[in-house]
Amino acid sequence: MTPEAKARSRIDARLERAGWSVQGMQRLNLGAAQGVAVREYPTDSGPADYMLFVDRQPVGVIEAKRDEADENIPAVESQTARYAVANRRSPCKVRS
Repeated sequence: MTPEAKARSRIDARLERAGWSVQGMQRLNLGAAQGVAVREYPTDSGPADYMLFVDRQPVGVIEAKRDEADENIPAVESQTARYAVANRRSPCKVRS
């Protein structure tokens, strides 16, 4: 498993423990739960690692990074902010 895959696995588990329904774009159902975290949600700025929806409304973005990466926090913050204000692309099939 790649470091990125390990990070996503840990993030998925934490989101699920916090009550989020974690989904991929292939089986997107924003009505599955009050809180839905969607992996790789398409935006004009590229796919957001996780787009968070509450009652089908976008409320936040998570940018996933490896623990070992020692990422530059201001760079990650600006990347996340870019996704937060980007136009979201409508998925072809959104179930209610």
